[in-house]
Amino acid sequence: MPPKIRWLGGGLVLALAAGSGVVLATTANASITEPTATSTATEVTYRFAYSGTPDFARAYIDTDRNAGTGFAQGGAGAEFMLENATLYQHGGSGWSWTPVTTVTHTHADGVATWTLPRAAIGETATPGDTDLVFQVESPSQTSEKITQRYDSAQSPSPTPTPTPTTQPGGTVTYTASGEVIANPERGLYHHAGECDSSTFDEATLRAYRTDAKISLVMCVFYLRGFQAAPISAAALTHLQKQLDTVRAAGLKTVLRFAYTDSEAGDDAPKDRVLAHLDQLAPYLTRNADVIEVMQSGFVGAWGEGYYTQNFGNNGVVTDADRANRKAVHDKILAVLPATRMVQLRTPAFKRTMYGTAAVTDAQAYNGSALARTGHHNDCFLASDTDFGTYIDPAVEYPYLEADTRYTAMGGETCAVNPPRSECTTATAEMARFHWTYLNTDYHPGVIDGFRTGGCLSTIERNLGYRFTLVSGTYPQTARAGGALPISLTVRNDGWSAPINPRGAELILRATSNGAVTRLPLAADPRRWAAGTTPTVTETVTLPAGLPAGGYELLLNLPDPLLPNRAEYAIRTANTGTWEQSTGFNALHTTVTVS
Repeated sequence: MPPKIRWLGGGLVLALAAGSGVVLATTANASITEPTATSTATEVTYRFAYSGTPDFARAYIDTDRNAGTGFAQGGAGAEFMLENATLYQHGGSGWSWTPVTTVTHTHADGVATWTLPRAAIGETATPGDTDLVFQVESPSQTSEKITQRYDSAQSPSPTPTPTPTTQPGGTVTYTASGEVIANPERGLYHHAGECDSSTFDEATLRAYRTDAKISLVMCVFYLRGFQAAPISAAALTHLQKQLDTVRAAGLKTVLRFAYTDSEAGDDAPKDRVLAHLDQLAPYLTRNADVIEVMQSGFVGAWGEGYYTQNFGNNGVVTDADRANRKAVHDKILAVLPATRMVQLRTPAFKRTMYGTAAVTDAQAYNGSALARTGHHNDCFLASDTDFGTYIDPAVEYPYLEADTRYTAMGGETCAVNPPRSECTTATAEMARFHWTYLNTDYHPGVIDGFRTGGCLSTIERNLGYRFTLVSGTYPQTARAGGALPISLTVRNDGWSAPINPRGAELILRATSNGAVTRLPLAADPRRWAAGTTPTVTETVTLPAGLPAGGYELLLNLPDPLLPNRAEYAIRTANTGTWEQSTGFNALHTTVTVS
């Protein structure tokens, strides 16, 4: 029997996506956010985001929309309740519930999701509607009431997209989309303030993703006052809070530590930096899931390695200084989880530390210092050498082009410098050097030039990876315990491949009850290089106990560290394939299992 709970209300902003059967709402408190309810002809899916680590996630379902019948909760009268993976029906009075059935449910990593047959709650009519209230416990937090509508007669959206037809097996051709997509670990990023002294706001970060299609935020965390002392507990607690907020909002961060933003270069000596990295190690491990990449930092003003009191100032760097710089970088690689890369400020820094040869295909992703060290250019397009980023472009350009096929590349602009800082050179070099991210806030004059020059939307779309499904071939039938061969062609229209590990799964979802079966694929999306059109040809084995019946096929490209967070899965650049509530990409085909 579910435990007794109590109502805690909050403010509500509600928007209905006409013609879609989707309800979106946001509560005034941050405990329950982004509640959504979507439907097909046979199923409903409920989803919301939450903070904390509650034991219970609930959805109160008022099918007759009468607050005077059913269990009273938040202005609704619930005939049914979902608590974790069980659907209950109200017993008629008070807190009295009878189990009905088990449903598909997850609540982890700040998101709760259910999928269940509409028939299980008696909602088979179209048009129709249902009131919903969502809740987590403990502590108990409750959303305000929202309304889900099953109404095929609603007015169409201003720019309707035809829904692709789902067919039983055979070859399916997919339609590309020109939409800017807020995919994880790529794109423009915001840098709104110093990460150590400002406080991220969850609602603001979430709006970056949902409204501006930006999934990254920069965190430059200054360790001012700790040049001769351990990092304080308060500073470490603030760092954790910042990263928790990034996670709650569904974003990731580009992370850098520095001691000063002064050209006086009052940074810390090597041994102090190494000790600080020991302090930071558990925080880097705990939060690797929301660290897209870490910049080497620590040395010099802004952590960019030029103005420094301890590592060779103003470009005058001795062999001992180089050894100390390498010791810092090697220590970062040692304390940061091996799945994450670290970027150096100039190609010369990496070539001095690890040799002049670029990473090869055979070395890529092998966990070595060479393979895990990338590049950031924080004065992109500012001069012929990007204000000292390059020493010898004739040598470093070919090196960087090869090295960034497999390592992280990004940065920011810092000065208007036409014609170099205009669209033609900018897009050519971002493509050549496989840029994954770019600061949208600086330099404003350069970014405005991209906008007026007509290339900003191209940059928004093409930074990082952009996977477009081209076609797929699938069987019409398969046997439980037997083979299911698939062939799926994907084109990468972006400027780089993903830089971090990324899963690939074939999803079978039962058309009868929505039950999901996940079948891992051997494909590594990091190998789907920019400008290529790879074909994934694999044969998966179905579970011997898989129930007979029809199954939809879908593609899931989840984050291995956040597998239950749909916003961290990769959305393909196609029309009519993305499922926001699950993070799956519909392949628009079915298979019948016997």
